[in-house]
Amino acid sequence: MGKIWTDQRRLETWLAIELLACEAFAELGMIPPEAAKEIREKATFDVHRVDEIEKTTKHDVIAFLTNVGESIGPLSKHLHYGLRLRTFSIPPWRSF
Repeated sequence: MGKIWTDQRRLETWLAIELLACEAFAELGMIPPEAAKEIREKATFDVHRVDEIEKTTKHDVIAFLTNVGESIGPLSKHLHYGLRLRTFSIPPWRSF
């Protein structure tokens, strides 16, 4: 049960959401399909690096996106496209 609540699992979930969003936007023609494919292939994060970045940004989602951006380079312009920070930080049952 404890594994569900780790930082690693939280960030894995965030990455899964980002990847699915990129793929959906590619299907809608909002980003190039090749970009979504390459993002899925290259996107990674490191919990310790995210923590390090967060010390500067004071924001967990920005730190996460910055770290993932480091792994995908210029493709990061498509990451988090059209999403709100709230998508990640507020539990679904509290968003209404």
